[in-house]
Parts: sequence; structure tokens; C-alpha cells
Amino acid sequence: MSRKKTKSTKHGGTLTDKAGKQLPLAMQYDYTNFYFGSGDDAFAMLEPFDEWYKDSKPAGYYLYGLPMQAAPSTRVDVRNTKTGEVHSDLLNFASYNYLGLSYRPEVKEAVTEAAQLYGNGASGSPVLSGSLEIHHELADRLAAFKGKEAVLLFPTGYSVNVGVVAGLMRSGDLIVADQYAHASLVDGMILSKATSRFFRHNKVDDLERKLKRYGGKKLVLIEGVYSMDGDVAIVPDIVEVCKRYDARILIDEAHSTFIYGENGRGVAEHFGYEDEIDIHVGTFSKSLGGQGGFVAGSQKLINYLRGFSRSRFFSCGLSPVVSAGILKALDLFEAEPELRSKLWENVDFMQNKLREAGVSVGDSECQVIPIMVQDDARIFEMGEALMYEGVYLNPVKYPAVPKHKSRFRMSISADHSREELEEGVRTITRVLQRYDICPTTRDTITSTTV
Repeated sequence: MSRKKTKSTKHGGTLTDKAGKQLPLAMQYDYTNFYFGSGDDAFAMLEPFDEWYKDSKPAGYYLYGLPMQAAPSTRVDVRNTKTGEVHSDLLNFASYNYLGLSYRPEVKEAVTEAAQLYGNGASGSPVLSGSLEIHHELADRLAAFKGKEAVLLFPTGYSVNVGVVAGLMRSGDLIVADQYAHASLVDGMILSKATSRFFRHNKVDDLERKLKRYGGKKLVLIEGVYSMDGDVAIVPDIVEVCKRYDARILIDEAHSTFIYGENGRGVAEHFGYEDEIDIHVGTFSKSLGGQGGFVAGSQKLINYLRGFSRSRFFSCGLSPVVSAGILKALDLFEAEPELRSKLWENVDFMQNKLREAGVSVGDSECQVIPIMVQDDARIFEMGEALMYEGVYLNPVKYPAVPKHKSRFRMSISADHSREELEEGVRTITRVLQRYDICPTTRDTITSTTV
């Protein structure tokens, strides 16, 4: 039996359903309601937040951060923190392990050997004792791969964007970012103290309006693939506008490096605009299955950022154990181009099957596929249903996406088998039909496996 959507209205200072019954706290508020607080005590907001969180966590927020019991492969065992039970053999569409490299035997062997040689961590800032030979090897390999003069390594992808943006721009400068830019780019804008503006997603006319109002130093921030929608930056048009107004460009290729382009260098290569973009950012936690990030560009840019990127300067260096795994994953990526071919075959298959079933996937054109639910009140309930029926997917709602744009974010891997993809489509469609999110008149998804 399908369930009808809950309609809520304001009543007496609280939210109520259509029948006038007060909704639980979990549905009345979200994280944004607890950002500011009154009074003189820095801890004043903790008690009201705790009251809301105690109600919200079992109501659905517990679905975040569920402990997986082993590597993020295509099937995983996940512990339910609400019930304590372990859900076994779930189809995993939640992990960024796009090429299936994180758990390859060759990668694990390289990690083991590095641990014997280096120990666990770098034990120092990269500008002091935390710079190891393996870091230099990895930076040189990446610079050659990206076709740039130099690369600077960071301990996390987040710290790359914060460090580069805040390290380069100053008060009085202008930064203009796509409205869907990652939080790390936004935080870099805030820390830089530059004048910050946002342009409507992929709308170059709006970008031009923002740029033409200002003189002086200008930096435009875009992503190769936007991680909540799976669509791609319109790089040629953006480059044309930026050239017109002497604006530098940073492209964050976290979800597109090692995926897009003839050689896998990203969306910039895909469009043939690598040399027109000034700053190239990437991560190791997606396609290479590791951790950390990097910025690639001219030697002069890297020399400057080496001294002014505080998020790197004052952090411990990237773990040498992780660095060894990344180097081996890079070897495998370069030796096995069929990994990318298999990924794109899986992406095409999954996109087509979901659309055929009437599932809305927005404007996605890559391995990041949003399952558009647009039902903030029931997204957690659907996520729980999916888990109990054998699929691990992450629910996403406001403030990570706009209100009424809630979704599940699906990640496709080259390691997914055709049978797993078909099973995933059947399960996802069945659950969404139960909640009237997609049509029930479609034919049942049939197997196409030979």
C-alpha cells in the first residue's frame, strides 16, 4: 500500500500535519536552526540541539555514518547503529570507489610494504619533518600525469580547496563561485576575506554580470563534475567569459580526475581546455581509493602556495602508507584503461535502466547519479526501507541540497557486475514505487545478462 505525502503547516509556533497533530522535532527543525543562539554562553545552543538530536537520530539521522565492516567493495556489511544488527551483503552504491582500486591486492601489498618501511604516519608538517621521499615521488608522478609543471600534496581534499583559495586571494579581491561549489571552496572563500559572490549554476550570463561589476584580482571557482547532481561544468563558455574579464579559474576535479578525458585527466581535458585553466585540483579519495588531495599548476603557483596554504603548512604530511597505495593505484589506472571503459559501460547501463523505470536522475551524465525523491519528510524512511531490502544508499536532504530537492546519491563503480546493477534497479524502483515516487505502470525490469 502506498503512503501519501505529509503536508505540514505552522500552528501555534510549531509545525503540524494536515490533521493538526504536532510533528516530531525531527521534522520541525534541521541543523540550520541551531547555527545561531542567543545569550552569552558559547554552550547555550548545546541543550536545545541535543533535545532535537535525540529525537532526530532514531528518526533517520542514524543512517549517516553507519559503520561498514570491511572494504568499500560492491557488496558490504553495515552495522545499524539504531538496532545494533548487521545488515549483510548490501549492494553498495554509496562509496566513491569508482574504479574499484582501494581494495585491489596490489594496492594492499604496496600499503603493507610501505608500513614496514615508513611506519604509520609522516609525524610532521610537510615544511618540516613530514616530507618523505615517497611524497616527492607521488607529486612528480602526478605532475607528469596532469601535464603541469608541479604538484603540491595535501592531507585531505578539503584542505586543498581551503588552502589554495585562502592562500591566493585577499581582502579587496573578488571570488565568484558556481552556486553548487563544494563546501571546501566556500570555506576557502570565507577564510580569504575576499569579496565573495555566487553565480547561478552553469549560467555564464550570470557569471558575466558578477565579473563585470568589479576590477582588480578575480578568481572563478567551478567543479568538473558537481557531486550532488552528476552534471558537468560548461568549461568552454566559462573560460571565454573569464578571459574577457581577466579572471583566473580554479577547477575542482575531485569527481572527474581519472574518469573524464582521453587520458583521464578530467573535464578540462575532455573539453580541450587544460591550458586555459590556471589551477587544477584533484583528490585521491575517489577514483584512486585513497585519501588526500593535490593542486597542479605552474611552478610559480606551487612555490607560492607552498608558503601560503595554511591548511597544508600547519597540518601533518600525507601518510606515507596511503601515499604508497595511491602510487600503486595510479600504476593500475595507467596499465588498465579497461577500468574506465567498464565504468562508463556501467554508467550508461544504470542511467538507461533507471530512466526506463521512471526514476528521476536529474541532469546526471556520469557515475554520480542522484535518485531524485524531493520528499524531505520521508527521505529517511525510504533510506531505511532500501537498507532492509538490500541496498546501501545515502539519503541527502537540506542543508546539503536545497529544500524539497532531497535525493539519494548513487555512485557507480567499474567493479559492479551487470547482475548487481540489475538487482539495484529492481530494488530501488520497487521501494520508490511503494512511496509513489515513480510510476507503477512500468514493466518489471528484466535481466539483460547473457
